[in-house]
Amino acid sequence: MKRLITAFIFTGILVACNSTDKNKNTSQESSEIETSMDSISNDVKKQLKSIDTDEALIATALMAAPKESRSGCKVIGYNMAGEFVTLKEGDNEFICLADNPNQEGFSAACYHKDLEPFMARGRALKDEGKTGQEIFNIREEEMKSGQLNIKTGLTLHIYYGGKTVYDPETSEVEGAQYRYVVYMPWATSESTGLPEVPLSTNHPWIMNPGTHKAHIMFTPLPMDGK
Repeated sequence: MKRLITAFIFTGILVACNSTDKNKNTSQESSEIETSMDSISNDVKKQLKSIDTDEALIATALMAAPKESRSGCKVIGYNMAGEFVTLKEGDNEFICLADNPNQEGFSAACYHKDLEPFMARGRALKDEGKTGQEIFNIREEEMKSGQLNIKTGLTLHIYYGGKTVYDPETSEVEGAQYRYVVYMPWATSESTGLPEVPLSTNHPWIMNPGTHKAHIMFTPLPMDGK
């Protein structure tokens, strides 16, 4: 009887020891996983840098252009000294507009060079202190008179987001996404068959229908699919 009781006690001790070892192992594995994830997160944060140099402004502006055209794009915009300059000369059909470092968030754009007179006119009127609606009205009249012209089908690429840090290896801005504008002056919902409001967040629609600034708007889903 004593031997039976001793066997039960010994078995209980072994079970308790095994259970303690398993708990220790599980705890250690969880701790190691957490440490590994923290390390990865820290590495990612270290890799990202602020967009605080002219070189960074150029690199991130070029992300708005089609990949195969980036090397030949001209880049204009405000430099870190606050001057509106040509940041990079180009030799193809695209002009990139760099993010304004003095404004919140990030916004770069790329457009066909034939849109530059229209874009430059808008910048000039803004510098004169005109409001958004005043700029719209003035360019509307100048389009009607022939002083300005936008050819149907010219495209504006926009690369934008709320953060101003980027990966210097890829030039990708954290959290940034794309939007595309295809200009179709004077077009309407009836002439294009497009709705005046998007059916979903990533569906095309026509904005400013019937005006000089009528355009098809595309906003693809973010790269993470959310």
